[in-house]
Formats: sequence, structure tokens, C-alpha cells
Amino acid sequence: MSEEAVEWQLPRHPRSVGRARELLRQRAADWKLPDEVTDNAVLLLSELMTNAYRHARVSPGREIRVRCVLGDDRRLRVSVSDADETMPTFRNPSPEDESGRGLILLTLLADQWGTEPRPHGVGKSIWFSLDLDVTTPAAAP
Repeated sequence: MSEEAVEWQLPRHPRSVGRARELLRQRAADWKLPDEVTDNAVLLLSELMTNAYRHARVSPGREIRVRCVLGDDRRLRVSVSDADETMPTFRNPSPEDESGRGLILLTLLADQWGTEPRPHGVGKSIWFSLDLDVTTPAAAP
């Protein structure tokens, strides 16, 4: 398998969250990714896209960039970039809070994740990777 990549630029708007999920599901089907990997990737992408449109303090018209790479190392890496240089921080949400769990979900579901300044521009990228070799527990006898 050779490395494959796809990239989308989406407006900083709530509708872009659903569009990003749809695009990733289509690409995952093309790549024949396991359902569990696809479901986790779509959930984590949704969290990162939501954070990018809600929290990025940037001028109007700035877009959010999504990049998905299916690597030779049998991993899917997804990154979301925006033009805000403020790095995300963990929050301690109460059970009643409707937000604040994105980084917790990344920690629980991703095999790896991180943040980094954009190498050729203003802003940051938040990325996660998922191992494609999903092992499911054996069924009980």
C-alpha cells in the first residue's frame, strides 16, 4: 500500500462540521477502512472541526483545512488546521456541561494525537492518528 492523502478547505461555519464528516466517511469507504476506525475518525474530526469554527479568533473568510493521510504504516492521520495560534487546553467539564470534552475524547480514542504550529503559515494544526489494524475482543463462548 502506498501513502494516500486528501485535503479539504472548508469555511469557518457550523455547516462545515457535517460536511467534513460526510467527506471523511466517503473517503473511508473508498479506502475500505474498518468501521470502528471510520466511526472514531469521524467523531474526532467532528470535535476538532467544532473547536476550529467556535474558538478560532480569526478574521472573517479564513478557512479550516482538513488533511487525511492513509499511511504505509497502516495508520490514518487526520489534521485540522486553522489560523488561530492559540493551542487547545484541557478543561474539566461537569456532567451538565455541553462542551469541553474534545481533548478528552482524543486522549481516549486516538492512538496518538498532538498539536503543532502550522509550518508554512499562521495558526496551528491539531492531529490524531488511528491504527487500522483494529483488534476486536473474541466473542465469549
